[in-house]
Amino acid sequence: MTACRPTARVLLVACLCAAALFGTTSAPSVSQTYRQRGAYLVDALAACGNCHTPHDATSKPIPGMELAGGREFDIEAGHIVGPNITPDRETGIGDWSIGQIVYGLRNGKRPDGTVIGPPMPIEFYRQLSDRDAEAIAVYLKSLKPVRHPVARSHYKLSQPPSHGPIVGHVAEPNPRDKIAYGAYLAGPVAHCMECHTPRDGPRLDMSRLGAGGRDLPDLGNPEARTVSRNITPDLDAGLGKWSDADIKAAILLGHRPDGTKLARTMPFDAYNRMSSDDVNAIVDYLRSLKPLK
Repeated sequence: MTACRPTARVLLVACLCAAALFGTTSAPSVSQTYRQRGAYLVDALAACGNCHTPHDATSKPIPGMELAGGREFDIEAGHIVGPNITPDRETGIGDWSIGQIVYGLRNGKRPDGTVIGPPMPIEFYRQLSDRDAEAIAVYLKSLKPVRHPVARSHYKLSQPPSHGPIVGHVAEPNPRDKIAYGAYLAGPVAHCMECHTPRDGPRLDMSRLGAGGRDLPDLGNPEARTVSRNITPDLDAGLGKWSDADIKAAILLGHRPDGTKLARTMPFDAYNRMSSDDVNAIVDYLRSLKPLK
């Protein structure tokens, strides 16, 4: 990795401090309502708007259309159109119950029995805790309905009949176990590992967790592509030479240590709302990964 000049590092640290002051807070309290927790998960950690909010020609979210669907892009599986997940009864998920939303998140099936395909990270959402899955559902049901019909995604290959055995109870993670909690945040919630883990056919290659290499759309430039980076602590290929501040600046601000910008496929505008405790846990977890080339 190229070392940044002192002036660039000072600027990054200053920006990071500003983000810590204005964009992040301490960890969410267990006294939060389900709606409050769901808002934090949807709008910050899970960055659902990255796929489900329509964007204009300059890749800016369209005001008043949050989570109303219609953003289009191409991935290896096919042409994707983000669905409307506002509670509009005709064009969104207004007829879905709280339980049906939770079931869809964790088991990847709609109320009509059809399978939810990629890029929904069902492999990771299957591990969402009961509280967090329900909190997301409660929050989505509380939103203003937006009537916005959108097309369906078109896949190159047929989807599997299911994503695996039905998921029932999933316990709440222990936030005091920083590495395990960071793994929960980076996996089931923020699904960082979904983009940063190569695929072996239709499944993620979990033996190379975090090694990067996936070809993805550059959501800040619809005509361009990007490749997910190695986020294991390998000294040459990964983040081994990055400081904690460097990693946080990438997550929260979209900057590499040399000052260059990350592709906007990385939803750092949403991640910038992440609590300081949560981003610290993610950094601790990334440091714990097996270094991979």
